[in-house]
Amino acid sequence: MTTATRDLAGLTDRIAEIAPGLRVETGPGATGPYAYDASNYRVPPRAVVFPRTADDVVAVLRACREAGVPVTARGGGTSMAGNAVGPGVVLDFSRYMNRILDIDEEARTARVEAGVVLDALRSATALHGLDFGPDPSSHSRCTLGGMIGNDACGNRSVRDGRTGGHVVALEIVTADGVRAVADHTGLHPVDPADGALVARLEADLKQLVGENLALLRTELGRIPRQVSGYQLHHLLPENGFDMARALVGTEGTCAVVTAATVRLVATAQASTLLTLGYEDVVEAAEDVPEILRWAPSAVEGMDEAIVATMRARRGADSVTGLPEGRAWLYVELEGDDQAAVNARAAELLEVLAAQGRMTGGRVVESPAERRSLWRVREDGAGLAARLVDGGESWPGWEDAAVAPENLAAYLRDFRKLLASHELTGVLYGHFGAGCVHVRIDFDPATETGRTVMRRFLTEAAALVVEHGGTLSGEHGDGRARSELLQVMYSHRMIAAFAAFKKVFDPEGLLNPGVIVDPAPLDADLALRELPLLETSFGFPHDEDGFAGAVRRCVGVGRCRSDAGGVMCPSYRATGEENDSTRGRARMLQEMVRGEAIEDGWRSTEVKDALDLCLSCKACSSDCPVGVDMATYKAEFLHQHYKGRLRPRSHYSLGWLPRTSALAGYVARPVNALLRGPLGKLLARAGGVTTKRRIPAFASRRALRKTLRTAKAAEPAKAVLFVDSFTRAFRPEIAGAAGRVLADAGVPCTPQDGLCCGLTWVSTGQLNTARKIMARTVAALDNGDDRPIIVAEPSCAAALKRDVPELLGTEAARRVADRVHTFTGALTDLADEDWSPPPLPENVVLQTHCHEYATFKGRRPADLLRRLGVRGVDEAEGCCGLAGNFGFEAQHYDTSIAVADLALKPRLDRLDGRPVIADGFSCATQIDHLAGDQDIRALHLAELLDPAADQPGETT
Repeated sequence: MTTATRDLAGLTDRIAEIAPGLRVETGPGATGPYAYDASNYRVPPRAVVFPRTADDVVAVLRACREAGVPVTARGGGTSMAGNAVGPGVVLDFSRYMNRILDIDEEARTARVEAGVVLDALRSATALHGLDFGPDPSSHSRCTLGGMIGNDACGNRSVRDGRTGGHVVALEIVTADGVRAVADHTGLHPVDPADGALVARLEADLKQLVGENLALLRTELGRIPRQVSGYQLHHLLPENGFDMARALVGTEGTCAVVTAATVRLVATAQASTLLTLGYEDVVEAAEDVPEILRWAPSAVEGMDEAIVATMRARRGADSVTGLPEGRAWLYVELEGDDQAAVNARAAELLEVLAAQGRMTGGRVVESPAERRSLWRVREDGAGLAARLVDGGESWPGWEDAAVAPENLAAYLRDFRKLLASHELTGVLYGHFGAGCVHVRIDFDPATETGRTVMRRFLTEAAALVVEHGGTLSGEHGDGRARSELLQVMYSHRMIAAFAAFKKVFDPEGLLNPGVIVDPAPLDADLALRELPLLETSFGFPHDEDGFAGAVRRCVGVGRCRSDAGGVMCPSYRATGEENDSTRGRARMLQEMVRGEAIEDGWRSTEVKDALDLCLSCKACSSDCPVGVDMATYKAEFLHQHYKGRLRPRSHYSLGWLPRTSALAGYVARPVNALLRGPLGKLLARAGGVTTKRRIPAFASRRALRKTLRTAKAAEPAKAVLFVDSFTRAFRPEIAGAAGRVLADAGVPCTPQDGLCCGLTWVSTGQLNTARKIMARTVAALDNGDDRPIIVAEPSCAAALKRDVPELLGTEAARRVADRVHTFTGALTDLADEDWSPPPLPENVVLQTHCHEYATFKGRRPADLLRRLGVRGVDEAEGCCGLAGNFGFEAQHYDTSIAVADLALKPRLDRLDGRPVIADGFSCATQIDHLAGDQDIRALHLAELLDPAADQPGETT
């Protein structure tokens, strides 16, 4: 046992002694994801602790002080400056200390624990007509504790300013384990026994302020977004010794915040959004001073690279409502009367048009269009990280701010600075507050690139100071900019910052290396040059293959959202960082790096991290940087089990297309066998849960009969690919699909006997998958260029994406280009005058995750509405079965927990509405959840079948 190991064991034993039951995690499998946040840095912690109460925090701080171990407080881990990583113990507040303790509607305040996610607070306060003003783009996963640590702002900071302006009181724990409350009048002990300690601390602070009155009045608080350093001017006599405001923005370096009382604002009664187009961001910035005269609630800017990437990743219709231009401003106006707000918007457009800089402008009236546009802006950090051309960009200088009237001049000089270093930056941000976010194509992996980055950052700091600005406008200084504070502030001010921290943290144990005694800005960089790994998938969109693919994750953490999109179902079910897309990507990055995880593809820690990934592929669409964890998992499983015995379910479920084809010849006796006691024994032997019914196999006779009805009487315009699931379990879908397509003017010829290879991909049996796929491609790429229509969405997705990426041939790409889902075929290929049979007014819909992720802009919900279904209640999220996942015995509970998030609640309030689910997995899960209820999921083809008297009837 090494000295470090003994020391760590001693620390964990001490924590267990003074806080029995407190969850403490050690080892690379637990701590790996916490070595990163959303910054350029990697700092592996020795342990991660998950406190449930403030007393737990006291215990940890006391134990760490005894052992001399640093402590870093962490919320959502979305810091872009390296504020949330540290070398000692990381306190994860988001897991358990996430309770809303009180909402006082009359006082317009809320008391919350540090780990409360902003959107959770906003949802709760909305019931009272109230809101928390600051709204960072990471609102769906950032925590109040993190916002307080950085003094975060957000898209509407023109109206609401910084978090500090909304803090009433902070409940803190000092480095030596003393609990206190910081408010607008000073510091107060929670335990009267600590009164003398707190009084002495307060006296030391007042002495520090008294010795530096002129300094604090002249160097701090000069512009609205001056977040860099400590906000000591709030302690001035004229500001009432406001300890709460002074501690906001200290980035966990002075005290640990466990809870806060925050001020709420009234929800706006009326609002409208304008989108303004410009030739470039400098032209856009020139109009900001005029726009501010109109008292907007938001003025946000971005350049064309972000929009192009969003459209490439999620489809052309993912961004609508923008006028012509290469840069845009969003301007939001609010008020009490909608007509008055609309009139102001129209007048503002006229004034800006007269100024002559706009290329176009419009009022966005559609709520759906507004949501879409705001999502583009909110995903800016991720979209800018991996652009449509494959280029990578990095933070480091992503948060500088100047006075809004100086923004255009600053941007003009900043672009010159970029050009002088032969760098390119993707610009976006809070233009109305003068705060510019930019990701730059640094090369942090090489010595030369790091030298260029250091030189650029030093010159950029001097430039923003020359323009009267600040290094950070809301993200904090962190490891990225703390070293540069000496460029912005005098030596006396730097000394005052150090003295302030020393009063609270004399031993320097709280988030060391940040703000005071800073680590070098180029120390602990995560990126380095790595060898190329030999893989089965080609990863054609990633320059460094698998290493470049997993590097897509830059930590923005959208996968930690509880709502919106589908990603990440396992995180939503468990709430564990290691079960998020980000957590898994970080573990794969650790594996590729080869330090903490030394056994590479054989790593059990990485295997465990990937275990609850449902391979739903939602991350490939929902993640702003396009992480595709399903593909990474397939590659890992392939490499991990190479030459080794696999889990039983890989054979029983991975080879299902082959075994089901055989079962079709003796379907009746096989089904009888599986329904009896022997069926459960066979399920256990195959690693399959006995809590589900095994779906009944269809006979070959039923298949032949169905295929005869699916064949068009007239010349076929398309190929109907009869996939393995449709062939084995529900051949009637092929018949219905053929009839609907013929009725819609797309007569088909069925193609049976082929397989997409999906089950072998999802279980990581890639050599077999490649053989199956090659045979299928050879059969389909025969000079026929007709569309290939696939009724099963998961198989369509495999043909569209997995086949070309695994085979890497022109033939595979030609086949992929021809593939349509059933929904896509009716959307793109049906006769314009086609009308379906009468449809129900309302349905419940479960969209297959692979269809959601792969076929952008071709969603069943949109088609149903276009065909006249008025109410489409879509279960936004994964069904939880996810192919083999939910049939595996060890995954059953997680499968049901995922279903409980969105699908099960809709089935519980069905009220006679039909349930539509094209995916075989989705339909099987619905059947299982329904139990004895008379609920059967319909394929869209069954709903639209012209031969059915009622939806779902088959002939």
